[in-house]
Amino acid sequence: MVHSDSIKLNTKGFSDTIDITGKVEKIVKDSSIKNGIVTVFCPGSTGTITTIEFESGVIRDLQNVLEKIVPSNAPYEHDYRWRDGNGFSHVRAALMKPSLTIPIVDGSMTLGTWQQIVFIDFDNRGRYRSIIVHIIGE
Repeated sequence: MVHSDSIKLNTKGFSDTIDITGKVEKIVKDSSIKNGIVTVFCPGSTGTITTIEFESGVIRDLQNVLEKIVPSNAPYEHDYRWRDGNGFSHVRAALMKPSLTIPIVDGSMTLGTWQQIVFIDFDNRGRYRSIIVHIIGE
């Protein structure tokens, strides 16, 4: 069995981190799939889906590390070509990846105690996002 749905978000950009765990859980429950996998995917090239402990310290630590690895004020070839100033957001999203797959066992996602599913918008402005949730199983 296959079930697909989406989550609609308005973001603020600049590493805006949004907990979408409850929304994904509801889609999994509504799918009636008891055992399988759920893939959460962000179309576009400046956002990511990952799991973290959704806590302000962890969120800030991740933002600080990403700023050191991929500085927002460094020169990027993308910016020279498009003049949109968001080259850093494309590189961050490429490093973090656009999707996440989680096993479903007995109708529940197999997340750890402190794991939440988050969408992180790396762009340099707010955006409307439609996150795809695709479930395969029985």
